[in-house]
Parts: sequence; C-alpha cells; structure tokens
Amino acid sequence: MVYHTIEEFINDWNNEAILTQNLLDVLTDESLKQQVIEENRTLGRLAWHIVTSLHEMMSRTGLTFEGVEHDHPVPVSAKEIADSYRITSDNMLKAIREQWTDDSLQELDDMYGEKWPKAVTLTVIIKHQIHHRGQMTVLMRQAGLMVPGVYGPSREEWEAIGMTAPEI
Repeated sequence: MVYHTIEEFINDWNNEAILTQNLLDVLTDESLKQQVIEENRTLGRLAWHIVTSLHEMMSRTGLTFEGVEHDHPVPVSAKEIADSYRITSDNMLKAIREQWTDDSLQELDDMYGEKWPKAVTLTVIIKHQIHHRGQMTVLMRQAGLMVPGVYGPSREEWEAIGMTAPEI
C-alpha cells in the first residue's frame, strides 16, 4: 500500500506498532542473546534494529524527532529496548503529524541512493518492521519464550483456549 493521507499511515502504524510492541514486551534479558548461528544477528540486535531504524530511516526524509541513533549499542536490558520502541514510535508519529501534510507524501527524498516519495518511505518502514518481526518470532521460540500471536493466534494462544492450532 502506498499512502495518500497521513491518517492512512497513522492508522496502519498504530496497528503494526501494537504487534511489534507485544513482541518486544515478551523479551527477557537472557533471550536477547539468542541467535541461530554466531554470524547472525542476535534476537536483541534484531529488536534493537527495529527501534533504531525508525529514526535512521525517517530522519533521511527531513523529519526531526527524538529517537535512538542507529549506531547506539544494543542494550542488555529487554525493558530498555521495549521502552525505547514505544517512545521513539510515539515521537515519530507526533513529528509526522506536526511536520507533514498529505501533500508532503509526494515529496521525494534521497533514500539509500534512490529517490523515494515520502509515501513510499512510510510503506517501507512498516514492511521493514514486519520483516524483522517474523525473524524475531523464530528466535523467540528458540529462546523458549511464549510468542504472542501477530496476525492470528500463536500455537500457545490456541492451546490456552482449549483448541489445537490448525496445520499449515
């Protein structure tokens, strides 16, 4: 989806941010070390990447707001990661409401060597966090965490209501 209005984006973002926050709130300090192999990102690094990419990507559009810098070290505290996402997400939405109009969505920005309309950047930032949430759920399950449902109930949530998760 490419956004035509700020409200379209904000409605999508609010829904997606809740799903991301739900995952981040389940993380434990110990789980942040989980990784598939040594060369891959840890669960903590993936979660922190979602947090820092908000400011990194959106600042390329000229949007100014308080957020964690992309090169800030990964915290050892899961609570710090979850809290940082909540604050950065709120700051980003406030800045979009105050600094952009619906017409701003057609403005082009230099994004990683290409020219993207702001509307495309908003689409990409949502898809970016969806992509990394999927990676996180695998590592969360490997770390022994209860994975909350994202676009439907997780296996544990099915079991909690006395049902068997459907086979895929």
